[in-house]
Amino acid sequence: MLKMHQRNNASILEGSIMDKLLMFALPLAVTGILSQLFNAADVAIVGRFVGSAAMAAVGCNTPVISLLVSLFLGVSLGVNVVISRLTGMKNEKAVSRAAHTGILFSLLSGLFLLLLGEWLAPKILMLLSVPEDVLPMAVLYLRIYFLGMPVIFLYNFESAIFRSRGDTRTPLACLTIAGVINVILNVIFVVVCKRSVDGVAWATVISNAISSMILLYKLARREDAIRISLKKLRMDWGLLKRILHVGMPVGLQSTVFAISNILVQSAVNSLGSDVIAGASAAFNIEIFVYYLINSFGQACATFVGQNYGAGNVARCRKITARALLMDVCVGMVLAVVIYSVGPSLLSLFNTEPAIISCGMVRLKYILFAEGIAAVIEVFSGTMQGYEQSTVPAVITFLGVCSVRITWVYTIFRMAPSFGTLMICYPLSWAVTGLGLVIAYLILRRRLEQTKENIV
Repeated sequence: MLKMHQRNNASILEGSIMDKLLMFALPLAVTGILSQLFNAADVAIVGRFVGSAAMAAVGCNTPVISLLVSLFLGVSLGVNVVISRLTGMKNEKAVSRAAHTGILFSLLSGLFLLLLGEWLAPKILMLLSVPEDVLPMAVLYLRIYFLGMPVIFLYNFESAIFRSRGDTRTPLACLTIAGVINVILNVIFVVVCKRSVDGVAWATVISNAISSMILLYKLARREDAIRISLKKLRMDWGLLKRILHVGMPVGLQSTVFAISNILVQSAVNSLGSDVIAGASAAFNIEIFVYYLINSFGQACATFVGQNYGAGNVARCRKITARALLMDVCVGMVLAVVIYSVGPSLLSLFNTEPAIISCGMVRLKYILFAEGIAAVIEVFSGTMQGYEQSTVPAVITFLGVCSVRITWVYTIFRMAPSFGTLMICYPLSWAVTGLGLVIAYLILRRRLEQTKENIV
């Protein structure tokens, strides 16, 4: 088993690049897609067997949950990058300390949010103006969901540890098992036991607990430096500082996207029910393309992190170039394919011509800008691999938030149409992408001139 782990690490540090990037990225993309499908199953089951009010109670929690998950998923990437860097440096003792620090931090963070969430759940949902007839069920769902925060965070940090060593398949396998269990428990709790939103919430918590325990078991059985022993769980404050230095800006960067999307959604809501329905249907189609594009960015963070740790800046440059080429090509090919069958896909959600027409407007502006989104993901992932995550976070904040806020409150107000609103997506991506390219070129020049390899 140890030899297999060593081969996984060596494959990232030497040999061909494109095939290894693809084999790393595809399981990541499938993981995101499966997670989206399982979440959709939750909403479908509660909507079909409980009612529209219960469906609304689950749905209105989505912005809150998305913000929290986005923030701490970013922090977990800090574990990935730091362990990748230490792996490239062949500092196995520090790898072990970083892995144990990440596990302990995930549990403590999850416990903190559990307590905070139980106290603030009603206040949060009232701030979101949740209707009074939905509020009690929404609060119940959110409070049960917060009970699962420690195991949800644990799973994400465990996954990051596996990915730092080049293994994206094990987290995917665990997610698949947990997702199937989640759907089965949904049916048992909601259909058989006649529970409401609490049944769906408990199914989510239990399935996440199972997946996190499976990964913890597998980490405890490993024979390399990321093997987890409960006796060794302690905080290395120096490594935690490095993890947060990389991870917090990434989490805030993801949060910026979530907040800006909420702003745009409020503008969509002002255009009527057909636009809302069409935009929602299109989102559930385009999100699958995003997961694939995002996976190459995550791959860059791991591959660049290991090779930078090994002092091979030239290979880091090749990784970025190959990943960008693959990501842009994959994004554009998928855009053409999906857009060509867009009406058929949208009709799976609703057959009303007006809704399909609105959905096609969103698909046009989003899908054909995925090549620009690929630039953002790849260069962000590359700089994160260099442990330079603050710069892409700041550029994303300025490029995404400022452009979209300005657009919504100026151009859209003057010409309030769905097409006008959707232009803010490719425009904000273009501004952000340009800023990231410039920042990357400056960083690359500095690295190649100084050959720095700071531990």
